[in-house]
Amino acid sequence: MILQASLFTCISTFVAGRIHDGYIIQPPFEGSTKQSSFTLPTTNGAPQGFPLSGNGLWYKNPGSSWSQEWLPVGNGYLGAMAPGGTTEETTLLNIESLWSGGPFQDPSYNGGNKQPSEQSTMAQDMQRIRQDIFQSPNGTIDNIEELSTDAGAYGSYSAAGYLIATLQTDKDGSNITDYARWLDMDKAILRTSWKRNQIKFDRTTFCSNPLQACLQQVTSTSNVLPNITYSFSTDLVSGLPQASVQCLDRSTIILRNTVANPGMAYEIIGRVSTLPSTSSVQCTPQGSSNATITVSGAKESWITWVGDTEYDINAGDPNHGFTFKGSDPHSRLLALINNIPSPISTATFTSLLNQHTKAYQSLLGSFSLSLNQNPDLSKATDEIRDAYEVDKGDSYLEWLTFNFGRYLLTGSAPGKLPANLQGKWAKDGSNPWSGDYHANINLQMNYWFAEMTNMDVTKSLFDYMEKTWAPRGAYTAHVLYNISRGWVTHNEIFGHTGMKLLDNSAQWADYPESAVWMMMHAWDHFDYTNDVQWWKTQGWPLIKGVASFHLDKLVPDLRFNDSTLVVNPCNSPEQAPITLGCAHAQQLIWQLFNAVEKGFNFSGDQDVEFLQEVKQKKAQVDKGIHIGSWGQLQEWKVDMDSPSDTHRHLSHLIGLYPGYAISSYDPAIQTAPNASSTYTKDQVLSAARTSLSHRGNGSASDGDAGWEKAWRAACWAQLGDELMFYHELTYTIQRNFGPNLFSLYSPYDPTDPTQIFQIDANFGFPAAMLNALIQAPATHSSTTTQTITLLPALPSTWPTGSIKGARIRGGITLDMNWKNQKLDTVTITVDADVGQFGRNHVVEVIYSGKVIKEIGIPLAKGVSRVFSFSG
Repeated sequence: MILQASLFTCISTFVAGRIHDGYIIQPPFEGSTKQSSFTLPTTNGAPQGFPLSGNGLWYKNPGSSWSQEWLPVGNGYLGAMAPGGTTEETTLLNIESLWSGGPFQDPSYNGGNKQPSEQSTMAQDMQRIRQDIFQSPNGTIDNIEELSTDAGAYGSYSAAGYLIATLQTDKDGSNITDYARWLDMDKAILRTSWKRNQIKFDRTTFCSNPLQACLQQVTSTSNVLPNITYSFSTDLVSGLPQASVQCLDRSTIILRNTVANPGMAYEIIGRVSTLPSTSSVQCTPQGSSNATITVSGAKESWITWVGDTEYDINAGDPNHGFTFKGSDPHSRLLALINNIPSPISTATFTSLLNQHTKAYQSLLGSFSLSLNQNPDLSKATDEIRDAYEVDKGDSYLEWLTFNFGRYLLTGSAPGKLPANLQGKWAKDGSNPWSGDYHANINLQMNYWFAEMTNMDVTKSLFDYMEKTWAPRGAYTAHVLYNISRGWVTHNEIFGHTGMKLLDNSAQWADYPESAVWMMMHAWDHFDYTNDVQWWKTQGWPLIKGVASFHLDKLVPDLRFNDSTLVVNPCNSPEQAPITLGCAHAQQLIWQLFNAVEKGFNFSGDQDVEFLQEVKQKKAQVDKGIHIGSWGQLQEWKVDMDSPSDTHRHLSHLIGLYPGYAISSYDPAIQTAPNASSTYTKDQVLSAARTSLSHRGNGSASDGDAGWEKAWRAACWAQLGDELMFYHELTYTIQRNFGPNLFSLYSPYDPTDPTQIFQIDANFGFPAAMLNALIQAPATHSSTTTQTITLLPALPSTWPTGSIKGARIRGGITLDMNWKNQKLDTVTITVDADVGQFGRNHVVEVIYSGKVIKEIGIPLAKGVSRVFSFSG
């Protein structure tokens, strides 16, 4: 079969960076040799049909490298990647829940947890570990391996197979002219066009969320298309068993497989329609495990596909034995595909496309950003990317990258599961970091910009935490920590809540604050939307469960004996020292307790004793703010930071961004009663700046990924340093973004053509951009004035621009525009549709270091204020 020669295996095990699972890396699938064996004549500018807004990516040649050149479409349920072939298109297919491990592979799999019989031993071990840390000369110990468990059949997110569509023309692909392929981000469609012997061909691909299906159409200016064949195959996916591909009827083909042997079962159904209806469509079996649909005599041809697995998110609880096992997907998929009109006509296809585009645009919401960019339609996207320079930048490419991040989230998030480490796009059976839900920066970064850009994409995120984290996390809390209240998770999560054992695993796995960080997102969703019903039924139960666990996990500090409560043991995520009072954990827990206190009155909860306990321990908890010997904000309560530590994570600066424990520091609230030092806000911010500066630019040998640079850019923006913000932002693109604008990473060589696609920086980049334009962090109490800072780090390369429809905490909508580096007009409105619980807002707007005094008044729902700065 075509391309099999390129499917060789390159075995490497990562020991640096965040990669610690010891998986096999495969080189990218390099596209069809038919497509890459010659140079295609191309058009001189953007192709006909490319959005006039410039909101798209376009290329003059088919893609070769999967991670750097192929283009994605998705609807949350399904993902697809295509290189833009001509005579043959090989479309990679993904199903959101296709996972190779867990109880589907091993029925005894228990999420990496200890056995119930080990509970008392774990309690004794935990007590000894805490004593050892408190009594250690330097406040650290070497390991906590006794708390960890081998991951067992952890598994990986997996690709499902390929759709191979072949036009039966001359095999050498000669006489092709006017080639172009593009991703239209106004409509969320992928298109390829070319001419062969002066006949124009067009291929259009999109994945519709309302249909939970993907469609691919081929048309030409000829009266009759060449014969077309469609087939499914798993042969090109490294690590997948060979699937059974059979004819369901003359126009329908079905792929059935398991992701491993044994493993989760899945199915893909494809149905072909043609115009005119008299065209010949025939599915032909090819042996016992393969089949091909052949189309002849058609002027237009469509294939629609649907896919699903036997995974059931509702079966991840004790009542179902944590099996996550549901029913065979066949009947569900038949119902889905039978619900799509067949045969499809041109008018029907247009209607389905319009339905898809409307749904896509609704996910994007009313938000829009303009940098007064000047789209350069004379150059392909890869050419623009190649010309991009650090610090000089290109407002058009930056605007595109911002929009691309939002596009990817619409294709990743609105299914049954949230966006994972690769969104919903993966090419192998075993993928980098398992393509899972690393929850010590990556999953969080995926959603940083969602609320402020008014995107309705978080339902699957909260459903996943409620239905899969909380049930097994309660078991982990009980057995591992001897805590009967609430629930806990650790770093790597796909039905896995225990501490994963690997080498000195503490730096990776000792992270019981993973869910605490995610509760920032739960509070944010309520804070931005004022959705009281959601808060009562889902948000509050999640936050209360996590807070309950950490109320019981905090212990008195017996090293410093300062009457504070601390976390012990703790690791600053992915840093080796095992110690006490890690700044990251302490800041997060303080913010979590604030959320409990702020949200209690709207929860419907009558548990006043719980609220009082939170208030009491919030006052006692160490707030994680300590300034060290060289002026740094300490990462640990023990002053052991190194000025030369350029670690990829900025964990102790979480209160700077995306949190508020640093950025909104208040000495009257955050100074411990027996503290030896009292800091001013300026001192704390100066210490955070010192730490950020010493942390480097995110290209140290332990990382060099895009996400760490995007996080740094956001932090520099929070400090109001537009030069450092823009330097780091542009460095993110220049160093870590590919020709297709995917975020890429190689721990060995950043020029490696087999770089890994890692989606978090695609989401962190727009968040960082947004933080340079609008800042509105959460507040520590419900009575604290909401501060909105406008254009805090505006770079000189964006002198003119506008934002429409930004969502601010409290259900506020903000529009603004700026000209010649100065704010021009601002409109702030409290949305009457979401101001349901009657909270008035005292809003303070800051621009250029000054408060706009006339807006420092209560705002109620329906109230709007317009401010003009021109003249």
